[in-house]
Amino acid sequence: MSQTRHVPVMLHRCLDLLAPALEADGPDAPVVVDCTLGLGGHSEALLARFPSVRLIGLDRDKEALRLSGERLAPYGDRATLVHAVYDELPDVLATLSVPKVQGILFDLGVSSMQLDEADRGFAYAQDAPLDMRMDQTTGIGAAEVLNTYAPGELVRILRAYGEEKQAKRIVSAVVRAREKEPFTNSARLVELIRDALPQAAKRTGGNPAKRTFQALRIEVNGELTVLERAIPAAVAALAVGGRIAVLSYQSLEDRLVKQVFAAGAANTAPPGLPVVPERYQPRLKLLTRGAELPTEEEIAENRRAAPARLRGAERVREDER
Repeated sequence: MSQTRHVPVMLHRCLDLLAPALEADGPDAPVVVDCTLGLGGHSEALLARFPSVRLIGLDRDKEALRLSGERLAPYGDRATLVHAVYDELPDVLATLSVPKVQGILFDLGVSSMQLDEADRGFAYAQDAPLDMRMDQTTGIGAAEVLNTYAPGELVRILRAYGEEKQAKRIVSAVVRAREKEPFTNSARLVELIRDALPQAAKRTGGNPAKRTFQALRIEVNGELTVLERAIPAAVAALAVGGRIAVLSYQSLEDRLVKQVFAAGAANTAPPGLPVVPERYQPRLKLLTRGAELPTEEEIAENRRAAPARLRGAERVREDER
């Protein structure tokens, strides 16, 4: 996929949301972390718009790091790229001797590059090996999940991570099929799902394999487990006045982000106190009313923006020591 065609999702709104923290005057250069570097579209725009900013970019996909490294090369040592999963943010900052940062961006889900590289097995629209690992140097692929997990565990994954109402029906078909021949490629799985679903279920919601592929991808990459650790760690890494923006693409991710932000923005004092002590005051101020949705123009510019949900928050108080 050519990098020039890549249009970052809700780019201007992400930049505007982070701007007050990254334009602040101070003796040190503001630091912004792009926790999901991908092809570097958001990072490039951050470096271009905020000339004093230092950027730290994380990605678990080595090919993404290579391509974004080429893209960001003109910015020299203003950009530091690190092979890491985003829940490793505290370790990365400690290694780089960065105690606190002014901005953090997450663009969750699968990257455009991964969807567009046929041999990665992320896309249900083209036949490919069932892999789906974002970091191909570690862990097990989607084929191994399908071929080895117990039926009950597969049903749980499809229901929890894909919100698939027909999970039992699909898993029964998978178990019968894998006994004859193990799964290796995506086309066979797509066909099996089409055959397994009742007509009514196939009439709504796009490709009937979409939810199963989402569930397998989340399981293979441990996405929600990683996110559960990553969002609180990111909030903890923000300096007072620092801002975080998170783009989610499905309800499970968005719910998790919403819960962490809501907890940070809550007053935790016991009821009935006449004056609320500092330690009970909110640590975060919410910057979006609920989740902001992409405009029709943003979707026209990049159809992958359609399911996006943007939430932002500002750090307003340090944690109590």
